Amino acid sequence: MPKIGWICYRNSRNIEGTAKNITVSRNCGKWYVSVQVEIEVPEPKCSSKNVVGIDVGIAKFATMSNGEMIEPLNSFKKHEKRLAFLQRGLGRKQKFSNNWKKHKEKISKLHFKIANVRKDFLHKMTNKISKNHAVVVMEDLKVSNMSKSARGTKENPGRNVKAKSGLNRSILDQGWFEFRRQLEYKLKWRGGHLELVDPKHTSQKCCRCGHTESENRTIQAKFECKNCGHWENADINAAKNILAAGLAVFACGGYGVSQPMKQESTMSRVQVSECA
Repeated sequence: MPKIGWICYRNSRNIEGTAKNITVSRNCGKWYVSVQVEIEVPEPKCSSKNVVGIDVGIAKFATMSNGEMIEPLNSFKKHEKRLAFLQRGLGRKQKFSNNWKKHKEKISKLHFKIANVRKDFLHKMTNKISKNHAVVVMEDLKVSNMSKSARGTKENPGRNVKAKSGLNRSILDQGWFEFRRQLEYKLKWRGGHLELVDPKHTSQKCCRCGHTESENRTIQAKFECKNCGHWENADINAAKNILAAGLAVFACGGYGVSQPMKQESTMSRVQVSECA
């Protein structure tokens, strides 16, 4: 390394292909070496023929159109009290003193743990889904807009600020965007495809007759169509509507955000090998 020389490190995985970039970083007192390499791989062929629609939420992290539900992890919520306790303790210490630095390191380590627990959960879920499905359809949710503060301004103060703040924390604790990002590249690696559809009215539309009305879903968990009388779990009904919208995009085109993958004989893939 420049100005340092030769150093030893633990090789957590074999480095394949041609190394293009090597980055050394430090996080919470630990050093990491990230090696970016380039390799050529044949065009992936998906072994599964299953398609599924996924509705993400807070009460249930993900609900699939086949009826399967994934319970939320709530990584931040589990450590929220401990984090608040440490942050109050930091305010009682003299800024930039040795005790202040030690206490701040504890807070950083707890934040690091919360992020790692969430990341581990998302990787396990996306691996399972991408291995068993060729096409996954999700809503094109604008998470940054959904989690905006309702505080408003001094001239135009917001309403229900505390309730909206709690909702924002719950939304960000789920990691919806990271879930979608991981699903997208893992499906491409395995020859699958992620399709994003317009989320409008997916929770108010009947998956059987297509009738759309706000009164169809008067409570969070239950959906009951006012037209045909069909009743079902509201999240499963929404997941079925999401799947139908995604299949419609494939059949005749439409709103779809994600474009089908280009068909090539070979494709270049960049892999990251991270060693501590």
